[in-house]
Amino acid sequence: MARRSHRPSQPPGSRPRFWGRHAVIAALANPERNVRKLWGTREALAALSLPSVLPVVYADVADLGRMVPNDAPHQGLVAEVDPLEEIWLGDLIEQGRDDRRPLVVLDQVTDPHNVGAILRSAAAFDALGIVTQDRHAPPESGALARAASGALETVPWVRVVNLSRALDEIAEAGFWRIGLTGHAALNLAEAMGEARVAIVLGAEGEGMRQNTEAHCDQLAKLPISPKVESLNVSNAAAIALYAAAARG
Repeated sequence: MARRSHRPSQPPGSRPRFWGRHAVIAALANPERNVRKLWGTREALAALSLPSVLPVVYADVADLGRMVPNDAPHQGLVAEVDPLEEIWLGDLIEQGRDDRRPLVVLDQVTDPHNVGAILRSAAAFDALGIVTQDRHAPPESGALARAASGALETVPWVRVVNLSRALDEIAEAGFWRIGLTGHAALNLAEAMGEARVAIVLGAEGEGMRQNTEAHCDQLAKLPISPKVESLNVSNAAAIALYAAAARG
């Protein structure tokens, strides 16, 4: 898959630190990920097969705890990595030209835990990838990588400058763009049909912006009980991806 420069949303000169077994092992296994340095306990490092050129530092649990935010559950491993290089939307669309895997489009979803969880669901239900607006999405981080549980390394993530133009390009490629919102008349299953779908989800609490809704072909809702006002965006994404996969 063609890639380009490093993700511009990453603060200049900074490198993310990943922690936890799933995130670190997945980063080590990804040939497109450059792992700069690895810290770990002797027990955790002994279980890994590491390249001889990788700088490795043995550390105790307390030292590792000071390297991650608020004593995050590092499971004995911390890695410093370079951000992945960017992916072109056109390349991603071309990759899925002959199948019906869904795309996930996120409109200003900024919480790294939510984006990480959505990446994990995208991996679980074999989505083609996710698309976000560069200025309104989180950078790669330890929190995001841990929430993704390895999926950050396997699910293509496209960052675009203009989300409306990206939705136009997605439509031109033959995707039916479905925006999830509680005020829609149709349920998601009724809106999907048999087309290739791009599932569009809005920001936590605020939902999709009006201009984003205007670039959807259909608005749809999840059939949730009236006892619950709404679902967390990552839960909604998981249910929508399951519905897309269950079409057969």
